[in-house]
Amino acid sequence: MPGFIRAIKIVAVVVAAVVILAGASTRSHAQTGTVHLKIVKAGFIVGIGGGSGTLTYQGRTYRLRVGGVGLGSLGIAAVNLVGTASNLRSPADIAGTYGAAGAGATFVGGAQVATLQNEKGVVLNVHGAQAGFQVSVGLAGMTIAFQ
Repeated sequence: MPGFIRAIKIVAVVVAAVVILAGASTRSHAQTGTVHLKIVKAGFIVGIGGGSGTLTYQGRTYRLRVGGVGLGSLGIAAVNLVGTASNLRSPADIAGTYGAAGAGATFVGGAQVATLQNEKGVVLNVHGAQAGFQVSVGLAGMTIAFQ
């Protein structure tokens, strides 16, 4: 009888391990979309910016509104950014407030490269060229909403 109980325990452990491994290997349903953003920002000490853009996700295009306020701004600039939005489960996930994801925001000369993340886990990887003069474009803290 003790051998039978031991066999049942081993089978239970194997079944539990298979269930855990099957759950761990399940693919995420998060998708990636393409974003195009046009942002204009002006300021002296406090900057005010806004713009528009689009999200292309699963063959459909959604219009976006971009807003934000930044500190440390000086001058006026416009930037056209293109890139990807990852970790989307639905188009609505792109809406939210974005901050720098780790140390991913870099702005060097006229080239703009940024990695930003919102509260839903959506990560924007964007790049583009800036026209005009501004010491800090400061995309961290920008908000994106549907238009």
